[in-house]
Formats: sequence, structure tokens, C-alpha cells
Amino acid sequence: MRVNGLVQKMHTSLKDGMAQYFLKMNDHEINMNDLIGKNISLTFTKNIICSNCGQYTKKSYSQGHCYLCSQQLASCDLCIMKPETCHFHLGTCREPEWGENNCFTPHIIYLANSSGAKVGITRMTNVPSRWIDQGAIQALPILQVDSRIKSGMIESSLKQYINDKTNWRQMLKNEVDLIDLSKIRDELIPKIADLIENTSAEMVDSVNYDISYPVIEYPTKIVSLNFDKTPNIEGIVKGIKGQYLILDIGVLNIRKFSSYELEMAVN
Repeated sequence: MRVNGLVQKMHTSLKDGMAQYFLKMNDHEINMNDLIGKNISLTFTKNIICSNCGQYTKKSYSQGHCYLCSQQLASCDLCIMKPETCHFHLGTCREPEWGENNCFTPHIIYLANSSGAKVGITRMTNVPSRWIDQGAIQALPILQVDSRIKSGMIESSLKQYINDKTNWRQMLKNEVDLIDLSKIRDELIPKIADLIENTSAEMVDSVNYDISYPVIEYPTKIVSLNFDKTPNIEGIVKGIKGQYLILDIGVLNIRKFSSYELEMAVN
């Protein structure tokens, strides 16, 4: 098989507890789970094309944009990373219509275990893809609110008591123990009781998600692969976790190279 095209992050889903990965390259959608154990070659053509305006760019900003679009799009604003800083109510949103459609929809606050217990937020429509993108082996929704800013306020408050980051090296090595997320939830909720009331947050009928990944061998040492330094990357696919391809020669963060034009060959 030989295909080429611009790449974005891998699309994901969950089937019988196993993460499923699909990589779209122009008109091709490749089932990446089928490539486990096979030798692949990925070659960067030196073309980067903005996913918004379609212009060539020397560097990819905000996961696949040229610099100008990264400064103009609401989806690239700082409040995407820090939702508690949302400024829609001040009338300064870069794209008010986009903000209404994406930030004033149901969001959940969740606990997950990707390299230990952490708190996070996501739109309801991103369940369970959000957790797969992070390489979480467990996830538990705990609260639901009607806007992104409210979810950010709750997450920001909970960060006093629990981590909100993933140790990606630990996640990729699979150095992760199972955790009782329900117990942690029960310990955290009373600490933010007033904020839950003020944001009209609702408790979620909690369903524990257990997620497995298509990996036949986890790395013992993390070597990061980079198309900017090595335009041609070739190796045997040992697995996929988070948005990383685990090869016998190192790990490749597909999401990092959004809007790069690649040629893929599978042997």
C-alpha cells in the first residue's frame, strides 16, 4: 500500500474496550490498527498546508494552521487551553458564532488515568475520543455543565487537589497502575460543593470506561521521532497509544505534525 496526503490527528473510537485508530490522508482513510506488526515508511514532502485557508506555510501553528489563521481563529485562542479565561461575555470572541456553537454546549468534567489520576474537561460529543487521545486506560465522567467556561472554572478549582497533566513518557511505557476513580470522585466533590451549586453543575450517572490499546510491545526507552529533523521515518509498528505511533525505532506524535504532507508506504 502506498498513499500520500495531508495528515491531521488520528480519528478514534472504542470497540469492545479496544481503541480504534484511523488516519485520513486526503481521500484515503487507513485503519491503523491493521498496521500493527507491519513495516511502514513515512516521508515528509516538505509541504505544510494550513488546514483552514489552504495556504502553504513554513511552520504549523496550533495543530495545523498558518500563523495568520492561528491569530484569527477562535479555535486557536488561548481560552481553548484555559477555558476559564473565556472572554465571550466581553464581546471580544474572535468568532462569536463559532463560540456559540462550540463553547455553549454540554461539557463534562472527568477523571482519567493515563499516567496517574488527573482531571480534565471535554465536550460531550468528544466522549470517549478525548480519553483515547490522552492514552487513558480508565476514565470516569463526574459532572456536566452547559458551557465550556463553567467546566474550566470547575477544572481550575479541582487542580488544587489533583493533577491535570499527563506524563506522556510514563503513558507510552505503560507504567500505569489501575486506580479507583470513583473513590477519588467521592473525595473531590465535597471540596467544590459551592462551585457546583454556583455553576448549576449536575452529577453524571457515572460509567467507568476501561480502555485497551493495540500494542504488542511497549518501549522501555522513549526516543521521539521528528519529521523536521528526519524527513523519512521507517520502522515496524509496535502499537498505538494516545496519538502516538510506537515504532521499533521510536515514537511519533501524529498530532504534532498536523497539516504536514506525508507519503506512506506499507510493506
